[in-house]
Amino acid sequence: MLTRLRATAADSLAARLMAERLAEPDEDGSEALATSSFEDPSTGSWHVDAYYASEPDSTAILTRIGPWLEAATPPRLEQVPDENWVAISQAALPPVSAGHFLVHGGHDRHIVGRRRFAIEIDAGEAFGTAHHATTQGCLAAVDRLARRYHPRTILDLGCGSGLLAISAARVWPAARVVASDIDPVAVEVAAGNVALNGARGRIRLVTAPGLDHPRLRDLQPYDLVLANILAGPLIRLAPRLSRAVRPGGIAVLSGILGEQAREVLATYAMAGFRLVEKRVPHNWATLVLVRA
Repeated sequence: MLTRLRATAADSLAARLMAERLAEPDEDGSEALATSSFEDPSTGSWHVDAYYASEPDSTAILTRIGPWLEAATPPRLEQVPDENWVAISQAALPPVSAGHFLVHGGHDRHIVGRRRFAIEIDAGEAFGTAHHATTQGCLAAVDRLARRYHPRTILDLGCGSGLLAISAARVWPAARVVASDIDPVAVEVAAGNVALNGARGRIRLVTAPGLDHPRLRDLQPYDLVLANILAGPLIRLAPRLSRAVRPGGIAVLSGILGEQAREVLATYAMAGFRLVEKRVPHNWATLVLVRA
């Protein structure tokens, strides 16, 4: 049996810091096997789940995460079957709305039913259930772009669960969409979600770092690139993205903390991009840039 710790954080930044702290090795031997942070849309509260091979020392855990806890809600420990901890963690996640999109897990399929903008996601071991502000920011950006922009070629770079590629294929059915990730497990998860949402044959999946894979070069220059990764990799990729996006094309970037947005924007300005829109919910920035 595994042990799950669930803790409520003071805010989104506290949740991120708490999850990172729990993932670090410590002298007390209570390193988590996996951690996740997510927002409950119904309450606005941020939660952190951490999984352990055996029950951790509660006092040591409180010492590690105390500064970021929501004072009124003590953390809870509970036992979960070894083989089901991923499914159990996802089953606790409610559907998420972002623009017209409604993202849900299989456990809510009977509630959501068949809707044009409903997307069912089994994230498995990949990032992208829409419960993180970065994913929500990208989905909302896609929703707004769909009203005025009609890309023919789209890349979801660092696709994780494949959610952004699926959303793009849903709103731009005539577009050619490719989704890539450096992690083969994530690409396998994305392939399952693509099939689950009826997009098999519409989305090409590639396991590759960066933008140098032949299949990614085939469709360049792209009309739209979606990249929800991290500030560091985005900064390093700026020169390549400048060549990969056509003049007048758009890049939607996220995975960027609010305080990192200025450096990312400066780097992309030097690479030939101009800011169209910047939104920073819960201190996570989503940037919409146009290639000059």
